Order: sequence, then structure tokens, then C-alpha cells
Amino acid sequence: MNRATRFRFTVRAIEQLPPCPADAPGKGYEVSDTEVSGLRVSVSKASGRKTFWLRYTFKGTKRAMRLGEFPATPLADARRLALEARGQLDRGIDPQEGRDLERGSPTLSNFAKDYLEGYAKVHKRSWRDDQSKLDLHIIPFFGGERRLCDLQRRDIERFIGAVRKTHSPATANRFLSLLSAMMRRGVTLGLLPDNPCRGIPRFREGSGKSRYLSLDEVGRLVVAMEKDPAPSVVAALRFMLLTGCRRSNALKARWEHMDLERRIWFMPMTKSGKPQYSPLSEECIVLLNRLKSRQVSAWVFPSPTDSTKPLRDPRKAFARVLAAAGIQGHVRLHDIRHTHAALAVSHAGQTLFTVQKLLHHASPQTTMIYSHMANSTLARASQAVSDVIARASQAAREGGEVSVVSGAAAP
Repeated sequence: MNRATRFRFTVRAIEQLPPCPADAPGKGYEVSDTEVSGLRVSVSKASGRKTFWLRYTFKGTKRAMRLGEFPATPLADARRLALEARGQLDRGIDPQEGRDLERGSPTLSNFAKDYLEGYAKVHKRSWRDDQSKLDLHIIPFFGGERRLCDLQRRDIERFIGAVRKTHSPATANRFLSLLSAMMRRGVTLGLLPDNPCRGIPRFREGSGKSRYLSLDEVGRLVVAMEKDPAPSVVAALRFMLLTGCRRSNALKARWEHMDLERRIWFMPMTKSGKPQYSPLSEECIVLLNRLKSRQVSAWVFPSPTDSTKPLRDPRKAFARVLAAAGIQGHVRLHDIRHTHAALAVSHAGQTLFTVQKLLHHASPQTTMIYSHMANSTLARASQAVSDVIARASQAAREGGEVSVVSGAAAP
């Protein structure tokens, strides 16, 4: 029996469509609507189930989009959905893009592994911090089996708000930065249509308070270091004080990068991601020559328990020498670096520009005209700070006070 395959759909006409004959080839047959281009109804064998479809071509590829089953999906709704999809096609958008993303969306747990292995470990030296945030906070909060595409802005705002209740504004912002970086990667890989973190306001962070040790405190600290029962660990602290270097650079220092004859320390990897050179003062050379690690380890400051590994964390030793020196208040390990800079400016008479170069601080005011700055200037700056520290520690041994004149240490 012949039947029309193209006609204007009506509810009555669709209801009267017969089931596909059991002996017919294929799983069923289709009829097309003459009112909305591409709108079809497929009729299955035996049960005669009728389903609305939209057939279209996108970038040369033929596709079919399921709109719903009749009569649960009324004809009017099917036409509306088909026209909305046609409108997306006119704007160059595949109407099934969202569905495709959902079908291919990984779980948060699996995507976190991909982010760490494929991106963070390759591009970030701080990837362990990311892993800790994911394992201890993000995945437990959202659930590892939750699909990446299901994370909405309101979910992320709720998580960041929960973090802020127990952590500082800066920490909450770091969590937001990590989530945003992950979502951007999801967009890049075609797993997300956009970044749900975009536009979420960050918490205002305080300027932070840096603790600068006074000249008297520096002298007492050096004396306490000299008397500490763990000289190899305390040596790393004194090295940081003498050079103003970051803790990570000091603990990863290797003998192969120390040129004691030329008094230069080469750092192949720094916070900026670029190799840098740092001058070594006479006090630094004396300190390094006294270290026994040179004969037993590749690390300048090796672990006390395993010389094949670098010193991991000298904070306990730092707290011990602070207490021995009678230094009150909250003093962080990084404040050693701040103290070095403060001594260079206030007591060694160095300019801010010189200190920026000495500590390898990036500065927007640094221009190419200054790029030829002689290394000897940096060496003199480093030596001047060492001289100030040496005089302060000598005065502390003798029980006297350190007096200074403006811009320079007193003789």
C-alpha cells in the first residue's frame, strides 16, 4: 500500500500512521513535514512507536537530533524545538553541541587526573599544591563521580564561600584560580562550552604584614645560629639571610652550581621560570667552605637523614633559633628575605633598584637602559649586607649595641 512520505503534519495524520510492516527492510520508516524543513517522524516496526526527529547538515556532516516521542511530545512542541534548532544552525551553531559535550563529559575525578598529568605537572612547578587542593578539598566537596559539565557557577560560588569560612581570602582566591584554570582547560579540550568560573568575584586580600628584624635582632639571631645543635640545617637559614634568596632556591642549591672562586651562584630554575645568577659575599664563601656536605652530597644543604635528598623544611630549626635569640612576635621564614632587603636599603645604603636586581624581583620600572648594569654593583650590595650582619653579630657577642649612621653601618 502506497503512502505519502511528505505532507503537512497534523495530530490526526500522525496518529493514523500505521506501524512499519514486519517484513519491511530497516527498523522503520520516516515521513517528513512540509511546514518545518527537516522535521521527521519515524515509525518503528511492531509497536508503531512514533518519534520526532530533526535531520540537518552541519559543516558537511549529516546529523539527526531526537526531539521526543509522540504523543508525550506534542506536535507544537516538536515544531518549536525544530525551529529553535534551525535558528542555531543559521548562527553557525550545531544544536547538538551541548548534548555532545554532556555525552563526552568526564567525571570530576577523571578530569582532575588529566589536568594534573597533562597540564599541571608539565607547566607548573607548584603542581603538588594543586593536587593537594583537589584531593583534600575540591573532589570531596563536589564528589568525584560528578560530571564536569554539571558544575555550574552557583556550585563553585558555594564551594568558594565554604572555603572562605575556614581560610583566608587569599587562600579562597587560590582555590578559585585553580578551578578556573581547570575549566579553561576543559573549554580548550572541547569538554565545556564556557568557563563557569568567569565573572565570579574574588575576595579582597589584605596587603599582608611583613616582619623585618631589627639590626639588634639580626645580631642575636646569628649568635643563636652559631650555638644551635643542628649546624648543617641552620647553615641554610644563615645562607638565606646572607643572600636574601627564596627558601626554595636555597634548599635546591647544588654544589655544581656554586662557583666559589668567582663568587657566583647559578640558579637554573627560579620562581620566574628563568635561570638567574646571584653574587656570593665573603661571608657566604666562608659559610660554604665550612660545610661538610661538599664531600658527601650533591646538595649544598642535604637532608640530615638522607644525603641524596635536599633539606626539606627548616622551619623547626628557624623557630628554635628565634626562641634562643629572644625574638618575639610572628616571624615567618620568608621574613628572612624581607629582612635582607630592609638591611640593604636602610643600613647598607643601597638603592631600591639595586635591591630589586639583587633579589631578582620583577619590576615594571626596569627598562632596557639598565640592562647593562654591572655585576660588580650587585656584588658590592651583597657584600655590604654581609658586612652589616657581621658587625651586628660581633656586637651581640661583645654585649654592645650596633650604632649606624644614615645610609651606612657604623664602623
